[in-house]
Amino acid sequence: MTGVRRDRVTWLLYLQLGIYGYFLYGFGPSVPLLRAEQGVSRTLSGLHGTALAAGTLVAATVTAHVVQRRGRAVALWAGEIVLVLGVLLYVGTTALPVTLLGAGFAACGGSIVITAVAAALSDLHGAAAPAAISEANGVAAAAGLVAPLVIGAAVATGVGWRAGPLGVVVLVAALGLVLGRTRVPNPVAVPGYHDGSMRLPSRYWIGWGVLVACIGAEFCLTLWAADILHSRNGLSSGAASAAVTGLVAGMCAGRFGGSRLSRRLGVDPLLYLALGTAALGFAAFWLSHDPVLAVLGLVLCGLGVSLHYPLGIARAIDASEGRPDLASARAGYAAGLAVGVGPFALGALADGVGLHAAMLVVPALFAIAALGVRLGGRSRFDRMPA
Repeated sequence: MTGVRRDRVTWLLYLQLGIYGYFLYGFGPSVPLLRAEQGVSRTLSGLHGTALAAGTLVAATVTAHVVQRRGRAVALWAGEIVLVLGVLLYVGTTALPVTLLGAGFAACGGSIVITAVAAALSDLHGAAAPAAISEANGVAAAAGLVAPLVIGAAVATGVGWRAGPLGVVVLVAALGLVLGRTRVPNPVAVPGYHDGSMRLPSRYWIGWGVLVACIGAEFCLTLWAADILHSRNGLSSGAASAAVTGLVAGMCAGRFGGSRLSRRLGVDPLLYLALGTAALGFAAFWLSHDPVLAVLGLVLCGLGVSLHYPLGIARAIDASEGRPDLASARAGYAAGLAVGVGPFALGALADGVGLHAAMLVVPALFAIAALGVRLGGRSRFDRMPA
């Protein structure tokens, strides 16, 4: 048993995160297709990752304030509305400045949702928080599993890849109609927040560094895996975009399975196992010339990557000493740094040495994350009975 009580509020949080997962895991496969229309280099195309980072940083700055002053429900639905606006800008043109602005808006809205969902699940589920956060991210991956398939099918049928991201608009409207009145509990007010005197402990910042490495590796994979499959393994653009489903499928399976394993093995041992699994899967993907074997490597890599963020954010919130919203918001800076620097630097490096060689950044980030887990000490979840 995972110990997760899946009530109406929990399902609302899962599905709100799921909508952003749909956009995010479809975003990576869409970027090479947009790049072909725009006729820009990989370095300039990598600026879409930087735009995601900028939006994430804005969300990290404002979300905790919005939650404290307006409540989590307002923050969550505001995030969904900003996400919709970003999607409409991203798909509405081929002009690079506008598509970058759209990516930034989408990331800002989605990151507000991520922050509020993680904090709310931590408050709602207590000792079962790692399992609940893993399940929430499993729902996001399950929704994201559909997005590359929709994009690939839309390209193959001539509808155009934009049909994929536009699904976000439909999903937000449907969720608002069905669960829009569900009340999300607000956090207990924490003294010292508004006057800036609140500080997070040093152990939290070590966990924050683990998140930077994990998120950076994940975004490098989701943003550039389709390009590798196209340029090295010979898949067409549409097929390569659809094949990224293998990575997301592994992430989906890993997150649902990890929600149970986190209670049996403990958070830290499971995170070490996940990092090792991701490295093994990446090796199979990176070394193979055969597209089938490469996609199978992505599936295995996804199984490992699936647990990096859920377990990492659970550890970071645990280390915050009772400040879940602030801890989750500051984790947004980790995401912003990782998303902004990782894919863009990898794209710039790829223009110089080739994308295949540049992708070795990914296993290096796995190693850095493992070191951070070791330095950060054990979380309280590893000291609790299953």
